[in-house]
Amino acid sequence: MNNPLLTTRRDFLRTTLLGGALTWTVPSFVAQTFSALHAEADGALTQVTTGKDSPILVLIQLAGGNDGLNAVVPYTNDYYYKARPSISIPKEQVLTLNDTLGLNPGLVGFKSLYDAGNLAVVNGVGYPNPNRSHFRATEIWQTASDEDKYLTDGWLGRYFDNACQGCDPTIAINIGPRLPQAFASHSPTGITLENPDSYRFMGASPNDDESLAYRNMYTPDPNDLFSNSSNSGASVSMVSGTVTLQNGQSALDFLERTSMDAQVSSDKIRAIASKTANNAPYPRSGLSNNLQLVARLIAGGLPTRIFYVSQGGYDTHTNQRNSQDGRLKELGDSVKAFTDDLKAMGLFDRVMIMTFSEFGRRVAQNGSGGTDHGAAAPMFLMGGKIKSGLLGAEPSLAPADLKDGDIQYNTDFRSVYASILQDWLKTNSLPILGRQFPTMPIVA
Repeated sequence: MNNPLLTTRRDFLRTTLLGGALTWTVPSFVAQTFSALHAEADGALTQVTTGKDSPILVLIQLAGGNDGLNAVVPYTNDYYYKARPSISIPKEQVLTLNDTLGLNPGLVGFKSLYDAGNLAVVNGVGYPNPNRSHFRATEIWQTASDEDKYLTDGWLGRYFDNACQGCDPTIAINIGPRLPQAFASHSPTGITLENPDSYRFMGASPNDDESLAYRNMYTPDPNDLFSNSSNSGASVSMVSGTVTLQNGQSALDFLERTSMDAQVSSDKIRAIASKTANNAPYPRSGLSNNLQLVARLIAGGLPTRIFYVSQGGYDTHTNQRNSQDGRLKELGDSVKAFTDDLKAMGLFDRVMIMTFSEFGRRVAQNGSGGTDHGAAAPMFLMGGKIKSGLLGAEPSLAPADLKDGDIQYNTDFRSVYASILQDWLKTNSLPILGRQFPTMPIVA
């Protein structure tokens, strides 16, 4: 062979000659499935269903509690201006959507998407008995639970369990330091990364073959030639006992397969990210950088159906106009660049973008030029197949219609989830959400 150090783990596993020569490093699960992996070039056990032509959902979390009233502005409502004498958006600055509602002046990118028929605004989204704690409210949105129920698995995790069994481990990708609770599932699915180059097993030095680090996972001897404390203090081979999973696999086999999945996906992601170029200019921001990466991964042919990115800075207790307006400008400009990129790649019709935040803000401003934790707020949906327009009734700001100073919701956020699951991801929402929520027309 001309190249004994093959470039990808999948090639390593498929090459019978090399595999036979290194049987002392091959774990039991790999040995059991070696012939199946070798027999079908693109049919690894980790990718029964590729999803390469499936619809894609990109979630953008607006962390901190985005103020809906200064994002989608009721610019003809006297109650709005009376409640916010110094932080309201002046009527002449509003980017009008209809005779009563308009967008924050920072959302120029969203306005262009709306005018092009590619953006829907869902008004007054929330749930009964809203919680104003950042942690608990985020948990409710991530798990799609009732306010008084505590779930460990996420709504997307239940989607993975119900509709993505046998899929490639890259079926879901979070761009960030840790997996969101929305991904939590019975069968662990999805990966998280911040930088494609760092998404890999590392050897004893940056130039080492990744197989050295992979071997470490199965080497219990601390004096082994390939041992490296930077990888782990324990090895997979140290797992003992006869615990079996529901599918009959042992715990050891599960861990071995999981590590193999991670290595295969690492190879693919780094190859795609390095070879695929963006086709549109992006502004300079953290969110923009993350969406640039998402665009490259989509264009590179990954079978990913769910991408998840976050943007922080929406907890605007003080100086809200400067803070939120800047965050919304970053959001609007970044998403507009992302959609331009997808259009140039011919992929825009495959992608739906959804924004959400754990809660809105109070109607009345506080004494620090900001707003405090509230309840209902709008959501934004964007894409080439979105049914553009305004969905849900415009919330009332009349004092008699408020609840503890908060807007009352008129659309349950799980109705938005149900609509996405059924009409976009083409799966039954009932087993995922636990009951049937009304859907709305979001797909053209």
